[in-house]
Amino acid sequence: MSLRIIFAGTPDFAAVHLQALVDSDHEIVAVYSQPDRPAGRGKKLQPSPVKQVALDHDIPVYQPQNFKDPADVEQLRALNADVMVVVAYGLILPSSVLEAPKHGCLNVHASLLPRWRGAAPIQRCIEAGDMVTGITIMQMDIGLDTGDMLSKVTTGISLDDTGGSLHDRLASMGPAALLGTLADVESGSLTPEAQNDAAACYAHKLTKEEALIDWTQDADVLARRIRAFNPFPMAYTLLGDERIRVHLAEPVVKATQLAPGTIAHVDTDGIEVACGEGVLRLTRIQLAGKKPMAVADIINGQPKLFQPFYVLATEI
Repeated sequence: MSLRIIFAGTPDFAAVHLQALVDSDHEIVAVYSQPDRPAGRGKKLQPSPVKQVALDHDIPVYQPQNFKDPADVEQLRALNADVMVVVAYGLILPSSVLEAPKHGCLNVHASLLPRWRGAAPIQRCIEAGDMVTGITIMQMDIGLDTGDMLSKVTTGISLDDTGGSLHDRLASMGPAALLGTLADVESGSLTPEAQNDAAACYAHKLTKEEALIDWTQDADVLARRIRAFNPFPMAYTLLGDERIRVHLAEPVVKATQLAPGTIAHVDTDGIEVACGEGVLRLTRIQLAGKKPMAVADIINGQPKLFQPFYVLATEI
């Protein structure tokens, strides 16, 4: 037995799940993805990763701006789907859409709900110092990631994890959890669990503005944020007019009386910068117009670029 599935998603994370459904015994009757966006130097319209997977497999694609037009809702309802799978779609679904498929809409969410509802759960859990996260498959309702939980898988968060590495690991875990939940849909053996709203956190959307490092914060906090924001929006600081992206950094147990943002020490191990509390050692950075490099390689090539007592800006 297979299910008639509508899939809704947009980025790479969602495309991995669509490919898993394509490779399964289920029937993908349609794919919904956000409208094509301009990208690249030529700013030509580019299909989303999800749309590209659908086109590769000759699956019909629909790209409404939203579902305010009743015709779009009727079009979806006419697909007569058993279930709609939603993964990082990026559009709010009204109740008319949530109720259209026979078994409603299932969402693959990249956190252990109710922890980290919202747009950026992968990055916010690293930034907050969480030790564990995972994937939650939930039954969607009209709230923001508030629906009943159907299944979970977990993974630890290491001190080496970045937003990118954790994204990729969760993307590899999600498809199996999704397929397992769909098997429960088929067999009628789902066991929904209500969320504890009191334990919920909101994972705000990432912004480029918050990527500017505030050296008055503690070194531990900044180290987590730098890992969380790699590869987007990528933390950065300023040395004069030079924007320096910080890819990797680590807190150092060292006392300093220097003002936050002041370079305290430079050697091939890294650039040590005074923070509000503690010292942060930058180990991998990217100069403007250059590729990311280990600080050791930059220091060997340009030994006078960074010197003790230089001050890195905390605001533009």
